[in-house]
Amino acid sequence: MAVLVALGAFLMTLAGGWTAQRVTDRRHLVLGLAGGLMLGVVGLDLLPEALQAAGEEVFGVPAALLLFVAGFLLAHLVERLLAHRQAAHGGEEDGGRAPEVGLTAAAAMVGHSAMDGVAIGAAFQVGGGMGLAVALAVVAHDFADGFNTYTITSLYGNARHKAIMMLVADACAPVVGAASTLFFTIPEQALGCYLGLFGGVLLYLAAAEILPEAHHEHPARSTLLCTVAGVGFIWLVVGIAG
Repeated sequence: MAVLVALGAFLMTLAGGWTAQRVTDRRHLVLGLAGGLMLGVVGLDLLPEALQAAGEEVFGVPAALLLFVAGFLLAHLVERLLAHRQAAHGGEEDGGRAPEVGLTAAAAMVGHSAMDGVAIGAAFQVGGGMGLAVALAVVAHDFADGFNTYTITSLYGNARHKAIMMLVADACAPVVGAASTLFFTIPEQALGCYLGLFGGVLLYLAAAEILPEAHHEHPARSTLLCTVAGVGFIWLVVGIAG
C-alpha cells in the first residue's frame, strides 16, 4: 500500500518540474515562487518535524537546531569553495555560480524525497489512518519538491538534460524510500537530525541565492507576491495534513 501511495508523489514531483520548465519566460516569478515554497517547507514543515523527532538537547540547544545551523553553514561553505575553485580556473559561468552547487543541492532534494517515502512506509506500519495523513502531506508538497529541484539545478547553469535527470531521480526517490521500509526503518531521532540539517541547507539556498536572483532583474511586486503565495501554499498543505 505504501509503495502504491508513493506513486502519487512520483507523479506530483514530475508535475512540479514540468511546471517549472514551462514558465521560463517568467523566470523571476518562478524563482520568487520557488523561494517561497522552500521557505515554507523549511519553516512550517521540516523544522517543526525535526524539533519533535530529534528530541534531545546538546549544551542547552535542541540538536535539530544545531544541525539546522550546521546545514546553513555547510551550504555556504560548499558554495564558496566551489565558486573559488571555478574562479581560480577562469571559469566563472552564469555569474560566478558553480554548476556543482546546483547538482549537490538537487541531490540533497533527492535524498529528502527518499526520506519522504520512508516516512510514508513507516506511517503505514503504525496504521492506515496515519499512513494516509502522512501520504497527503508528502504528495502535496512533492509538487514543490519537483518545482524546486528543476529550478535549483537550472539556476546554477546546468544543462536542461541534467535538470531533467535530477527531476526524474527526485520523482523516483519516494517510491524507492517507501519500498525500503519493507526491510528496515530509520530511528526517529536520526530522522529528526537529518531534517534539521537539510532544512538549514534549503534555507541558505532560498535566502542567499533563489530570492536575490528573483529580484535582481525584476524587482516587481508580483515576484514578492509569488514568494508569499509559495509560503501560503505550504501552510495550507501543512494545515490540511495536520
